[in-house]
Amino acid sequence: MAEPEPTEVVEPVPGAADLTAAPEAAQAEVPPEIIAQTLGEYLRAWGVRIRAGESGVLPVIVAMVVIMAVFEIISPNHVFLSPTNLVNLFQQSAVFMVLAMAEAFVLVLGEIDLSVGFVGACGAAITVQLVQPLTTNWPWWAAIAGGLLFCAVFGAVQGTLVTRLRLPSFIVTLAGYLIANGIFLQILLFGPFSGYPSLAGFSDNLQVIYALMWGNIDPVISWVGAGVVVAALGLLIWFGDHRRRQSGLVAPPVSLTLIKIGIIAVVAVVVVLICNTNRATLVVLEGVPWVIPVVLGVLGIWTVLFGRTRYGRYMYAIGGNPEAARRAGLNLAMIRTAAFALCSVTAGVAILLYASLLGGINNNFQGGQYVLYAVAAAVIGGTSLFGGRGKPLHGVLGGLVIGGIYNGMFLQGLPVQAEYVVTGLVLIAAVTIDAVSRRGATSGSVTRV
Repeated sequence: MAEPEPTEVVEPVPGAADLTAAPEAAQAEVPPEIIAQTLGEYLRAWGVRIRAGESGVLPVIVAMVVIMAVFEIISPNHVFLSPTNLVNLFQQSAVFMVLAMAEAFVLVLGEIDLSVGFVGACGAAITVQLVQPLTTNWPWWAAIAGGLLFCAVFGAVQGTLVTRLRLPSFIVTLAGYLIANGIFLQILLFGPFSGYPSLAGFSDNLQVIYALMWGNIDPVISWVGAGVVVAALGLLIWFGDHRRRQSGLVAPPVSLTLIKIGIIAVVAVVVVLICNTNRATLVVLEGVPWVIPVVLGVLGIWTVLFGRTRYGRYMYAIGGNPEAARRAGLNLAMIRTAAFALCSVTAGVAILLYASLLGGINNNFQGGQYVLYAVAAAVIGGTSLFGGRGKPLHGVLGGLVIGGIYNGMFLQGLPVQAEYVVTGLVLIAAVTIDAVSRRGATSGSVTRV
């Protein structure tokens, strides 16, 4: 009778965790919201994901805290965190934030759009020209719609060239950058303000566009509005999670849901308190600036689109693995074309805020610089250059980081070249974190012998 062959025994690597046993294996491979039943389990699983390279928005939040602490210490008279400067900081960052949200549409797909600066400038210039009382005198809402329509068409044409003709998005949007720059300069020549259409004047339509950045909501209405927003978001989060629990679907622990609602309420109270502080000396200047609800409105709409709609799931699927998405039956051409159009529309909103900030628009607009800042803000916030990962919130956080660097260095009286150097270093750090985390996620933690 033959003896059985000896089985090969694989010795474990000293010091390596045994990820073949639960719960370590589950925590390493499964998102924490799936396996966690309590807040403690959620936090422990979240820690496992951070150690595995899935840090989420944690790096950018740490960067924001460091920037605020450093500039508050070194700024003259420690004015960086004063209410006046914080409101100015948000106004200065608004264009970066919205442009970064625009760029997120194409970055999630693994593409890039270099034209957003001047495409958005064309839309803003059209709006400013259309509300001029001495010429067309359009209603402000129709003028905004006309400018955004131009952006949508321009973006859709670029998306069609990328998707239907399979041209590189880098080349197509670089050409779009040049074409839009020429169109922008031509638009500025129309009307009585040749080259420099202004928002100055007593026309209601002019004042509405100007107030997008400089208008303030009454302090009492600011509190009421903040309460309504917190209550609406709180109910939406609570009943959404409760409905999932009742249906037996994945939902975070109840304590985590309450913490999320509490954080939203605290942030809203702090923002309104800061904005309702008188920010002037000779006159009374208080209330939440209109630009804050504008940016939050864009953030809310695009967050729902990215995270709660079929289209958003399709974008992530294409960005993660386009061939698998195609084999699954997704219409890649339509989804990508729509993403380029939505990117350009959002850029139109961003540069309209820029026009409101300056009280008009002129040929000194640095569209190339702003598109670079848009990409930098999106990546710094956590959107991946490799596709498949990113949220509108990342653009807001990254925009605040860039705005904080710009504002803090301005307070120090440092030259613009220092701002470029520091922003570039922060961008390199963000890309490095993204690349390292992706290598850690794809290589896995199991050591084979």
